[in-house]
Amino acid sequence: MATASAEGLSPYKIQIVREDTGLWRVPQTDEAARKASDLLQQDLEKHHVFFNNQGFHNHLTHQTLALYGTGAGPLSLQTAYDNNTSYQRAGQPTHADVVAALTSDWARHAPQYLGRGKHYPDFLRFFQQQMDSSKTGWQAVLARYLFKESNTPADDDLLLRMFAGVLHPLIQLMYGMEFNQPAIVAEALAQAAVHKPGDVGRFLERAERGDITISRGGMGRIVDLLGEGARDGVEGVVGKVKVGEDELEERTAEMFDACVYLAAAAARREGKVDKFDFFLIHHINVCPLFLTINAQPWIPTATKTRLLEWKIRLDIREYAERGAPPLSLDKIATYEPKLAQSSETPLEIISRLHTLDEDGHAIKLARAAAICHELSRQYDDRDWMVIRGDDLWMKVHHLIVDSAEAPGPDWVRGAGFDDAWKDVPDA
Repeated sequence: MATASAEGLSPYKIQIVREDTGLWRVPQTDEAARKASDLLQQDLEKHHVFFNNQGFHNHLTHQTLALYGTGAGPLSLQTAYDNNTSYQRAGQPTHADVVAALTSDWARHAPQYLGRGKHYPDFLRFFQQQMDSSKTGWQAVLARYLFKESNTPADDDLLLRMFAGVLHPLIQLMYGMEFNQPAIVAEALAQAAVHKPGDVGRFLERAERGDITISRGGMGRIVDLLGEGARDGVEGVVGKVKVGEDELEERTAEMFDACVYLAAAAARREGKVDKFDFFLIHHINVCPLFLTINAQPWIPTATKTRLLEWKIRLDIREYAERGAPPLSLDKIATYEPKLAQSSETPLEIISRLHTLDEDGHAIKLARAAAICHELSRQYDDRDWMVIRGDDLWMKVHHLIVDSAEAPGPDWVRGAGFDDAWKDVPDA
């Protein structure tokens, strides 16, 4: 991951370097770095954050950096980009008066534009200008508008919007921070600004108001809270979630492991081709962000623990909303990969996705799982660790790629419900 220095970085120009391939740290080439930079710049200048009027998200940034961060070459980067540009919505004009109003008094003027997609270009330009005028760059802008310590409703507004839209603004922020790109961070802030907090925001606010301070033993394992939430009701369980500052790193790893386990187990349904749940994978794809946030010394530790608590509460809620698909480690342990080779590495397995015609969700999922695999090694002796050891993790990598290549719909939506599987071919 790149350093936090703002020197030489621009909120208007994306510049990916060969040495920085993100948290998985795979080798790359100068040619691939240049291609990624060019494609990301094109997307920044030419496309809107939504590709239709229903608020469906542009994933080109995520896809390009997930491919680059798993070792994809220039041709794969270009092909994936070309496959997903025809349906993108063209960028919209900036309203200079709106940008000026936001600049003159954010607190006064922003509320009349927040949550409105047509003002994405205005918010993007505003945050770019804020970064351009700040001596400490994107970090100072995030500290001012997002990672505040005051926790007032007004200060939390943009942060709550970050968690909306199936976590897409957070995922955009993840790639911007991880690859040290101010322009992508500005895109993430602008993307959050045009979302409404909605049910997710109200849920997070209610859950936080009901917080109780308890010991680690009282909170227990995250994977157990998933089952409790589905069985006893989410609202009564999320109040148990309380992360101490001294357990931030470990609870982050536990959250990551629980999300991968949940989605991988839910992807296997007897008699059906394996398919991951579309909503559950987003809770994995965003996980690397929390590792990057934890590594930033300028973000208060109290803010880091609070963000992690929000994420865990949403994980509990999402599992219940997807029908609480049955969980069992045996579902992963008994998986028989389609093309297993004894000498294969995770990178070799995942590289099959470099030529798959998809919209970026699969490669994001594979990359996140690979990062979690590496992270898990330092916690193999913990009682909360579910996916333990390289053998199980290799099955997870195969399951992700095999399911993406399998016939039928790309994903199911609500893996715990019978209807979600009706269009999935029989195994």
